[in-house]
Amino acid sequence: MGDALAVEDQRSILSVRSIVPEPDSVTKLVKRCRALILKLLPVEVELSQISDATSSIITPEVIEAFAKAGGDFGESVPFCLLRAKATFMKEAYANPADYDENLCRATAAECLARRIVHNLPVDRLESVMSTRYRYKEGDGDDSAPVSALETAIDQHCTIFLSSSEAQHVVNSLWKGDWVQRNNENMDIDYVPYERTESNSFWDHLNPERLSVPRYQSFFRIIVWFVFLYVYSQSVQSPLDTLDPSRNWDWAEVVLYIMAVSFLLEEVVKMFKIVRIANRPLATIGFWTVVNFLTDGLLLSAFGLRVAGLSLDSSKDEQASLLHFRSFQVLACVAPLIWMKLLTVFDGYKTVGSLQVVVTRMLRESTIFFILLGIMAVGFVQSMYALDAADGETGGAAIVVNNLIQALLGSPDFDSPTERFGYPFGLIIFYGWNFVATIILVNVLIALFGSAYQDVTDNETDEYLVFFAHKTIDLIRAPDSYVYIAPFNLIEAVLIAPLEWILPKQWYINLNRYVMSTLFFIPLTLIALFESQVSHSRSQRLRAYFSGPPPDEEDDPKINDPTVEDESEGVISKYKFDDLVKAFPNTALTEGALVQKEIRSLKKQLESLEKMVEKSNGGNGNHSKEK
Repeated sequence: MGDALAVEDQRSILSVRSIVPEPDSVTKLVKRCRALILKLLPVEVELSQISDATSSIITPEVIEAFAKAGGDFGESVPFCLLRAKATFMKEAYANPADYDENLCRATAAECLARRIVHNLPVDRLESVMSTRYRYKEGDGDDSAPVSALETAIDQHCTIFLSSSEAQHVVNSLWKGDWVQRNNENMDIDYVPYERTESNSFWDHLNPERLSVPRYQSFFRIIVWFVFLYVYSQSVQSPLDTLDPSRNWDWAEVVLYIMAVSFLLEEVVKMFKIVRIANRPLATIGFWTVVNFLTDGLLLSAFGLRVAGLSLDSSKDEQASLLHFRSFQVLACVAPLIWMKLLTVFDGYKTVGSLQVVVTRMLRESTIFFILLGIMAVGFVQSMYALDAADGETGGAAIVVNNLIQALLGSPDFDSPTERFGYPFGLIIFYGWNFVATIILVNVLIALFGSAYQDVTDNETDEYLVFFAHKTIDLIRAPDSYVYIAPFNLIEAVLIAPLEWILPKQWYINLNRYVMSTLFFIPLTLIALFESQVSHSRSQRLRAYFSGPPPDEEDDPKINDPTVEDESEGVISKYKFDDLVKAFPNTALTEGALVQKEIRSLKKQLESLEKMVEKSNGGNGNHSKEK
């Protein structure tokens, strides 16, 4: 909430922005990139020849040519290449005959985007990654704005997102060294936080720091532990209470208030993402589904509880039944709530990769459930008809229960013999067991094994993509002031309605005062951490919390070090540049080096031919004069 807030006086001044072309110009540049890639890859090649760092296809000359393809809009080329990748993959799925060729072109587009970003100046990186572009969709309408980093996450671009440049942006956003500034027209900037290097406590006591993904994640974990405790108390209440009227206790009240706040947070977040995302479904992850299921079950239990309390328990037995059903539904939420504890440890590579594996397995299992559903309809209809053949039927529930038990490995062969008519019911049941447990279950195992192998073979890159998705997911929905649940109820009821009444500056000040009061303890801890721990004199603490040391490439003090006492000797007797002249160019393959030498030799021959022709021409003119 608070989308109108654009005043960010606590942040640094804007860097120079990239030139943002019109949607029609972006579309034309995407088509130009596609045409260039089609010329580069008219036939299918091995993917390793494209993605390899010393590729003979994606050469420095090719990278330079694509970088020049944007003209005055050169900084939009990485985004356009990622958009070109999306169109190639769309064509690949639409035309299976050309799937491999289009997959190669899509991979080439992603590799080119990564290499171009790698060659960017460091001071342009945040602008290129954060600038949001619009393009023309198939129906002629303008798309929702999206940045290069967001479109890479939506497409699960492991090659692009695993690059050091993309991870530098993601880590800077995660730690709060860079912050997202929300502009008008759903545009954003990533700008450096001007007080990052300050060691003053008061400089870091800022309510806006709650929007930093690292602090958001930690605060949400604490809130979830509180929620878990409250839930544990609530499910024990039927055992502890002796009140026949079964009135509310404190745990139930807190539980349902927190459930409403979580649901409100998810709904608002999804509403904002649907407005700004080109592919809203791509932004829905595994935990989004878990959150909605958890909140839905909790609200169902709340509805049954309220319905039970609305009846007189002394006169109506339905009240006790509704209370019992409410408790049953509430008890079913426990696996989902405890499952969320995995997010506490997803900062570790092993746990994060495990989540990627599970998500991929669930996605791959879609094929299994489609096949299972189609086959199950026929068997259910057949067994239901056999059950009703004698004029009596136990209903479809009995049939479905028998089939599910067989699928889970506990078939009941006596029931088909007695209930569904011997021998036809038994034959149909044999057929279901063969199709479901032998064929389809083995298909599911193969799909799971393939998904697991795909992730583990590329485990590091997959985890980096997962971490990038987690970071951007916390800041993607534009919100100038973040009220983390359950405090978002205070914002929704008391603060947000005043946005349309108060002047902008008053509304900003109101948010600052309210957030400083509500989140005084976490804001104090954040300020202490940033001022004392992150900038501690202890090198061990700084190394742990500040990440890897800065890049020391091309530092003259490193390349050519000096010695304090030169009487002992000199290190840099031979200059660094002279030493590296003997090194081979490992950025090029052997074939590329040969081609480069051939082109150099060709130029020398052409130059020699011109000199010979010029010399022969001069001699001819001289002889004529004689």
